[in-house]
Amino acid sequence: MPKYLVIVESPAKAKTIKKFLGSNYEVLASSGHVRDLPKSRMGIDYENDYEPKYITIRGKGELLAKLRKEVKKADKVYLATDPDREGEAISWHLLSALKLDDTMPNRITFNEITKNAVKGSLKQARAIDMNLVNSQQVRRMLDRMVGYEISPLLWAKVKRGLSAGRVQSVALRIICDREDEINAFIPKEYWTLEANIRVEGEKKPLVAKFHGDENGKIEIESEEQMNEILKKLEGAEYKIADIKVGERIKKAPLPFTTSTMQQEAAKVLNYSTQKTMRIAQQLYEGVDIKGSGTIGLISYLRTDSTRISEEADASAKEFIKENYSEKYVADEDANKNAKKKIQDAHEAIRPTYVDMTPTRIKESLGRDQFRLYQLIWKRFVASRMQPARYETTSVKISANEFRFTTSASKLVFDGYLSVYSTEDEKEESASLSKSLDVNSKLTLNEAESKQHFTQPPAHFTEASLVKSLEELGIGRPSTYAPTITTIIARRYVAKENKNLYVTELGEIVNKIMLQAFPSIVDVNFTANLEMLLDRVEDGSVNWKTIVRNFYPDLNEAVQNAEKELEKIEIEDEVTDVVCEECGRNMVIKYGPHGKFLACPGFPDCRNTKTYLEKIGVACPKCGKEVVIRKTKKGRKYFGCEDNPECDFMTWQKPTDTKCSKCGAVMVEKGNTLVCSEETCGYTQPKESKEENESKESKA
Repeated sequence: MPKYLVIVESPAKAKTIKKFLGSNYEVLASSGHVRDLPKSRMGIDYENDYEPKYITIRGKGELLAKLRKEVKKADKVYLATDPDREGEAISWHLLSALKLDDTMPNRITFNEITKNAVKGSLKQARAIDMNLVNSQQVRRMLDRMVGYEISPLLWAKVKRGLSAGRVQSVALRIICDREDEINAFIPKEYWTLEANIRVEGEKKPLVAKFHGDENGKIEIESEEQMNEILKKLEGAEYKIADIKVGERIKKAPLPFTTSTMQQEAAKVLNYSTQKTMRIAQQLYEGVDIKGSGTIGLISYLRTDSTRISEEADASAKEFIKENYSEKYVADEDANKNAKKKIQDAHEAIRPTYVDMTPTRIKESLGRDQFRLYQLIWKRFVASRMQPARYETTSVKISANEFRFTTSASKLVFDGYLSVYSTEDEKEESASLSKSLDVNSKLTLNEAESKQHFTQPPAHFTEASLVKSLEELGIGRPSTYAPTITTIIARRYVAKENKNLYVTELGEIVNKIMLQAFPSIVDVNFTANLEMLLDRVEDGSVNWKTIVRNFYPDLNEAVQNAEKELEKIEIEDEVTDVVCEECGRNMVIKYGPHGKFLACPGFPDCRNTKTYLEKIGVACPKCGKEVVIRKTKKGRKYFGCEDNPECDFMTWQKPTDTKCSKCGAVMVEKGNTLVCSEETCGYTQPKESKEENESKESKA
């Protein structure tokens, strides 16, 4: 009987696959990559047309020796690593390290780890796809060039352990740009008006919102305008001018891609992108299910496709028919328009067996695994169901020349909502009284006016950053999680209550990257490069062409930056703080977490202190100095130097100027001073240094 050897990446995957194959199959794991570029040097031969110089990864020698022994025993070797460019590259490196015949069809791929998929892949073995491999190689080389060329430069010139990355530097810039938008945002005042109206013969009052007049919508921008409207409404007769009854359809969601799974898991389960991918990997590779052994529960987790195989579609619809009824099954053409992208050989993320319901296997899963599996299962089943239908009623009410509106929607058919509803969709199903008509008698109970202020753009969360990166075409399904994890781990960004904030360190890195390497942090440049890399995958662009065009420009930028940054002498700034150990004046130093005070007598004197930078503004509560402080995670704020005795703090930079309307402290927002009292809304232009100096000289 012939002997076969199947090599996969992980022991968990090997265990799951082993049970599908006969005793003449040996399944072993490579535990990820076996070869890579060396860590100690660039590993790219610039003189020899940018040829990468791979070495065996430290610690993998013994494993490769074991695999070579097994290869000799086998009649046929199958490389069954993941079905994407990273998996293809691992197979190619194994092919080379194990000296396998590269003309033989020994590469097999499957989108899900099921008996049918694994056995079916053995019948469709193929040669290594070098377009996929080259797509991975060129990405790895560009990342290495950016990291190894720019990071040492930042380290040498800025005196700290900084690093740059091809995708991470752009992600950092996007977050910095959002922070700048938030800091420069000026709140704008607006008012709303609600009328609480009694309908004759009805117990429940009607709440209608002010819309405008017969000419259209009116925005109420001030208290004066509001008072004018209220005056005109005095003694007005409220009448129903129009009632419209209609139907609203809410379409079923598409099944998950990597990006939408990460976003939804962050919103609903509060999982980080890294945690989502780690748990999804476990579900894909296989989990021990009581009574069934090890089962791969979901299809491949790195995908940007929403396509579903015909078999999976048919089994889902059969399941819905049996468990919910025929009327819940989606129409045939409902799922035809799933978008297609480069990786459309993949499917969307879905359960491998739709009848393996979350409740059925709950006992066999950890809590985190169960919650993510349930989310994936519900989303997939919902995607094969009918839309939800609502009956909508909208009412226009006239009062003198003004118009008020109210509306309600009643769920008449739950469709996919019977299985899956997101936070946004958990809306109340309310309906208006059926007896309402144009002859109904209305009486005003009360009119309630409220002051509001427009809100700045929201800080990025991991979910919204992933969405933004995907929309901008930066990174791919496999890179979102590692990119976010890296910028948080390097303390460029702090994560607090789901929100991402730029740290002082992140601001400095972004500033230098913008100054010295504008193209590296340019969103369009990165997106276009990403598109070119995709073209390598489909064989329409040569991978070496991209490297040949990219490196000379990068090298030139690095050399220019070396000259430019040499001019930036970052000298230690002497302070008036005296070292209590030796009496010297302490100096400001830079560390991985920002500035700190150190004794210039180092190494004889090793005294250090926290550095509190004064901003030259007196604390409005106690009169002492306002200093720049940081939260535990590294987010910057302004507080009193006498903290904790004085609890003054603000996220915006305070000034000595007092609000001429209410007397509160004015804070800086770009070129404008804004009252720190939210309900005030007073603003004034920020005076320039020249204006301040001329005022002081006149005084």
